[in-house]
Amino acid sequence: MPQLVFLPHQELCPDGAVLEAEVGETILNVALRNGIHIEHACEKSCACTTCHVVVREGFNQLEESDELEDDMLDKAWGLEPESRLSCQAKVVDCDMVIDIPKYTVNMVSEG
Repeated sequence: MPQLVFLPHQELCPDGAVLEAEVGETILNVALRNGIHIEHACEKSCACTTCHVVVREGFNQLEESDELEDDMLDKAWGLEPESRLSCQAKVVDCDMVIDIPKYTVNMVSEG
């Protein structure tokens, strides 16, 4: 089983986390199932950027993003070359290191 290493995030997982994942599930679903409440204002429909993450390790093994995801990512705060929407990026058979950005484009968090 691949492991997702979530780097420490001041609010969502202050100590970081190492999580087991199933191949084919989204990064967001792995996080949510394990108590890391990454914002997802559009309910995982690829219609916002609140679930933006940066895949620090394992990015090149992911399936390529599609045009809709790329268009949404253009609106993300703190966009990097390894940025993905966690609701769209599916776990592959390799370990990954995930960085959750400190900010989203939302002024107010749903939580």
